[in-house]
Amino acid sequence: MRKRAGLARALALDPEILFLDEPTAGLDPIGAAAFDALIGELQRSLGLTVVMVTHDLDSLVAICDRIAVLVDKKIRVGTMASLLGDPHPWIHDYFHGPRGRAAMVKSA
Repeated sequence: MRKRAGLARALALDPEILFLDEPTAGLDPIGAAAFDALIGELQRSLGLTVVMVTHDLDSLVAICDRIAVLVDKKIRVGTMASLLGDPHPWIHDYFHGPRGRAAMVKSA
């Protein structure tokens, strides 16, 4: 509920860009999925640009059109599909690792 209240306060200012920092941290999978769905709906209905910092691959898949990855002190930007095919070892391990299930399901 606190996350939704914080989101409501931010949206009350009618922003064009919404910045979120680990928005699903501390939520159970059901709550995180509901929050992702809410962000996606707000994004579409209000025409928001959402900039999100997260390590939650499920949220990346559910919300993001483009993803930026910080690796070797450089930023790589791409779609989920392009990052899944990126040959960099760290990026490969991140998206294809034990928690990469969401990314793999989305690309299939």
